[in-house]
Amino acid sequence: MRVLGLDPRRDRAALAPRVGVMLQEGGVYPGASAVEMLRLYAAFYPAPLAPASLVQRLGLPERTPYRRMSGGQKQRLSLALALVGRPSVVFLDEPTAGLDPQARHVTWDVVRGLRTEGACVVLTTHAMDEAEALADDVVVVDRGRVVAAGTVASLTGGGLRFRAPAGLDARALAAHLGRDVTESAGSYAVAGEVTPELVARVTAWCAERGVLAEGLRAGRTLEDVFLELTGRELRS
Repeated sequence: MRVLGLDPRRDRAALAPRVGVMLQEGGVYPGASAVEMLRLYAAFYPAPLAPASLVQRLGLPERTPYRRMSGGQKQRLSLALALVGRPSVVFLDEPTAGLDPQARHVTWDVVRGLRTEGACVVLTTHAMDEAEALADDVVVVDRGRVVAAGTVASLTGGGLRFRAPAGLDARALAAHLGRDVTESAGSYAVAGEVTPELVARVTAWCAERGVLAEGLRAGRTLEDVFLELTGRELRS
């Protein structure tokens, strides 16, 4: 195995400065502020980002000691520490866990920025909408085993999906469209290529019956795929 063309064991000294790792917890002195920790980490790298810019970008408190930070602030500091060295490869372990919606979207923007700059981002998450929004390639792991891998488009597939009251006559809709239609608890799936004409025919058919077709979208979501692959039972 090689990372950035280097052997992780033999070339560890050359590779380590090019890799950033976001820890879920630990690695921070309880009494240190965000600026102090970022300055310390920055000193380990040849061309680090400016700590002050990361503090501002991620909305971190400048003087609050780590032990007094909120869970979301600690999470954002962990992300900043992974980025301060301008890494070429970044490992992010559930980077938005426990964040409010604003901080979550700021984090998404940071990840998109890393991709634009050419960094390789390895992101683990239980939030399927996050993977769908950010990932080029997805690997689904169940109980330590890879059960699916591919692009978002290849995993979610084609077809049109929408929500409506359960019990619509799916057979009648299928006959009207000339396509297979399936239903599961008010979620309807129309097979085949999605075109503007198909969307118009589905919504018109529903409207004639006084039904609003909601959440129309092409393909399945990653959450649909994940549940199909791993089951719907709660895990201990």
